Amino acid sequence: MSVKRKAKKPDHSLPQWRFLTVIAFILLGFAGLVVRTGWIQIVDPDRLRLEGDLRSLRTTADESGRGMVTDRNGEQLAVSVPVQAVWADPKAVHESGSLDNTRAWQALAEVLGIDVKELTSRIADPRRRFVYLQRQITPAVAEYVSKLKLGGVYLRRESRRYYPAGEISAHIVGMTNIDGSGIEGVERSFNEWLSSVPAERKVRKDRQGRVIENIGIVKEGKKANNLVLSIDQRLQSLAYSSLKYATEVNKATSGSLVLLDVTTGEVLAMVNTPSYNPNNRGQYQGFRARNRTVTDTYEPGSTLKPLVAVSALEHGITNWSEVFDTRPFNIGGKRVTDSHRMAQGNLGDILKFSSNIGMAHIALRMPPQQIVDTLTQFGLGVDSGTGLMGESSGMLPVRRRWSEIERATLGFGYGLRITPLQLASAYATLANKGIRKPISILKVNEAPQGEQVVSRKDAEAVMLQLESVVEHGGTGTKAEVPGYRVAGKTGTAKVAIAGGYGKDYVGTFAGFAPVSNPRFAMVVIINEPQAGAYYGGMVAGPTFAEVMSGALQLYNVPPDAPQTIDPNKPQISLARQEVKVVPHT
Repeated sequence: MSVKRKAKKPDHSLPQWRFLTVIAFILLGFAGLVVRTGWIQIVDPDRLRLEGDLRSLRTTADESGRGMVTDRNGEQLAVSVPVQAVWADPKAVHESGSLDNTRAWQALAEVLGIDVKELTSRIADPRRRFVYLQRQITPAVAEYVSKLKLGGVYLRRESRRYYPAGEISAHIVGMTNIDGSGIEGVERSFNEWLSSVPAERKVRKDRQGRVIENIGIVKEGKKANNLVLSIDQRLQSLAYSSLKYATEVNKATSGSLVLLDVTTGEVLAMVNTPSYNPNNRGQYQGFRARNRTVTDTYEPGSTLKPLVAVSALEHGITNWSEVFDTRPFNIGGKRVTDSHRMAQGNLGDILKFSSNIGMAHIALRMPPQQIVDTLTQFGLGVDSGTGLMGESSGMLPVRRRWSEIERATLGFGYGLRITPLQLASAYATLANKGIRKPISILKVNEAPQGEQVVSRKDAEAVMLQLESVVEHGGTGTKAEVPGYRVAGKTGTAKVAIAGGYGKDYVGTFAGFAPVSNPRFAMVVIINEPQAGAYYGGMVAGPTFAEVMSGALQLYNVPPDAPQTIDPNKPQISLARQEVKVVPHT
């Protein structure tokens, strides 16, 4: 009898040692993780913190604007307005695949005014992380760009300088470049004062770029300062309008005007033509941006005669009663003539009728250095101290030997070069009875003391005599201001060229008002008029009258004409002789 054996089932269970081995490895790995975690978080946490900080810590700069420039009355002349800049991250552009959206890129190019090929070429390199596409765009353009939703294209806040007065005050205010640094005018001269330094803060951001923790200040910033100019924008506008009209009517190449407050030395108006619009950088031209009142020099011509007269009186070279032979004469191979011919005249007549011959006789009696020293005392040939960029100090002649013709012509304004601002300062000194005050383009709270640079008696005598220049028969009748006593001097000088003098002229009128108590001094210069008239009284006189009239009325200066004699005030007697004036043909 056979016995059947049961077949054994296979044993699929793991041996005890294998199970324990697996458990051991798991425990060992877990222990390693625990140890590693403990090491990272307790023993050596700096590296982990560093990695986290690299991903979340950011240094941001607080927004800071540029200081505002205003006139003396608070009228805004330069302000910063918020705008946007369009920039791109080329790497992000390529990774997002936004380049496939050709219609959107075409729209972006059109709204930014850039050729689409040039636009795409800027982002062609995927290794770059930042590139400007357009700066200082308007809010409307920025909104349009944001709606295009192009990957890798972003907007960035910045500011743009805006000049409400435009071309009227462009030469004195100046302008900034696209980065906000001054490049012209007071924007450049006072760039550090107007500029701010943004404060830097360290913050922690999340992956969406939101600030979740404010760590603290990294670098202290500096707030911008506002700048208050001495300019009165009302007078500035009037002066520019009048000067521009005179330049166009006389077909002149350029013109300049400076108006000073005699009592404080402040510049109330400073304009030039042609001008430029600082809000439109695309039309910027260097020759238009030049502030000619301080950068350009010229020979003053007859406007120098009153200063030479003061020097002659101070040093006893002549007096008001001496009569000079004013017939043409030759000297050094040159002939000295007058535009108004007369046989003889005293110092008063020489000034009234602007006699070159009479002043030549006076200058020939004087040591040239004596005249130069007096001109220096009046502020000619020296820096005005305004701090304006590009200011020229001019040139007073310094020679060991002087020819007779050089000495003679120095007496009527040739052989030296000065700026319009220097001449205005000299006439303000004359109007202030010989007290020279520092010139300022910033508003002053208190009038400076000033310095008595020439004799008060002689300065006042010449000042009163210059009133006859504007009266009937004088060379500056077109500078007359109804209701006010005006004093001044015309000047007509030939333009110096290589090897001598050309055929063009510079017409000037310099003066002040009211004579009884001078408040304003002004210089008007018309360069190279081509419309026929070229004498200073003809081309510059009307502008002087218009602007001076506006200034006197705007500041409520009481009229002082007709002249009333104050018995308590000593009167200056000017002995005169009857002189027959024959117009030059």
